[in-house]
Amino acid sequence: MTDQAPPGAELPGSRLSAFYKVRGAPASIEARALAIAVEQSVEMPLAAIDDGAVLADIVGQVAAIEDCGDGWFDVRIDLAAATIGDDAGQLINMLFGNTSLHDDVILHDIVAPESLLAAAFGGPHHGLEGLRQRAMAQGRALTCSALKPQGLPASKLAELAFRLALGGLDFIKDDHGLANQSYSPFSERVRACASAIREAAAISGCATRYAPSLSGSYPEMERQLGIARDEGLDTVLIGPMIAGVSNFHALRQANPDFAFLAHPTMTGAARVSPILFAKLFRLFGADAVIFPNHGGRFGYSAATCAGISDALRCVWDGLRPSAPAPAGGMTVRRAPEMLDFYGADVMLLIGGGLLEARDAITATTADFVRAVAEHDYGGLRS
Repeated sequence: MTDQAPPGAELPGSRLSAFYKVRGAPASIEARALAIAVEQSVEMPLAAIDDGAVLADIVGQVAAIEDCGDGWFDVRIDLAAATIGDDAGQLINMLFGNTSLHDDVILHDIVAPESLLAAAFGGPHHGLEGLRQRAMAQGRALTCSALKPQGLPASKLAELAFRLALGGLDFIKDDHGLANQSYSPFSERVRACASAIREAAAISGCATRYAPSLSGSYPEMERQLGIARDEGLDTVLIGPMIAGVSNFHALRQANPDFAFLAHPTMTGAARVSPILFAKLFRLFGADAVIFPNHGGRFGYSAATCAGISDALRCVWDGLRPSAPAPAGGMTVRRAPEMLDFYGADVMLLIGGGLLEARDAITATTADFVRAVAEHDYGGLRS
């Protein structure tokens, strides 16, 4: 067995390491680990392979097995980087494609050669600091809210955007469920909301950014980006697991002027660590990554949320840090607590907690913005 490399460490040669949590018996774990290595590389009996180069260079290698107790083992498997090319979808496929169909395995983490990260993916174009510059929000956390619920026409969503923007928010995004529905078509919604936020920003003096939600096929998302660009927008929301991580990465490459906020929809549907999903979204180009905060309407622990924020902000092979964006049932009352936990390098996303203020939504939003601006960030997590 070998020691596990720390996240982000460079591996020798041309392999990347995948770290799995595997449930099994001590007597069979070595065979189970080898089966995963074969499944995630050549997907066929080794005895049927007569090419020496494939056996030596392509077949996955079991590098470490550690007994964690209670029937679980940490397994490290080294995979050939050549099998990934420069495709984000293929990276996930080689890490967990067929093995995701087995209920005894969890994909926990990856460590990849620096050349793979820098050349093939590259991380955020803008990242945390780029978002801060756009919002003119140096030295403090960022603020964000969402336009919802589904079913409202574009005019009502625009009215809501105006009232939120008057409160001084940095970012206002579409709810991830807003797509191109008949009751609020993308083009109509974006033009109405962008205009409303410009009008409010002229009154408030804030550099509020509107992030419409991309949806549909790759050509449709490119068309939507064109509409957003025509409205002077430079930030969008995307669900990488719905759009496809390859499409997400390609959009990021083709539109370097845009910042991308990544939504976690569908990331809970696979046995993949939420910390790793955040790490991958950063790798593929997310400037901010939304995730469920502890104590909200989802079940993430404080430790998981700390792990996600650390994965998004840590030093990692020259990639820009992404902004952690904890959300999911958050309230203005909890803003100081969240800032104590995450520090200044965060985007706080409060949706329903602002919307339920109804007629007082602008005043409540201003209270949220004020709490973030006046918070004492000295000596906190960063």
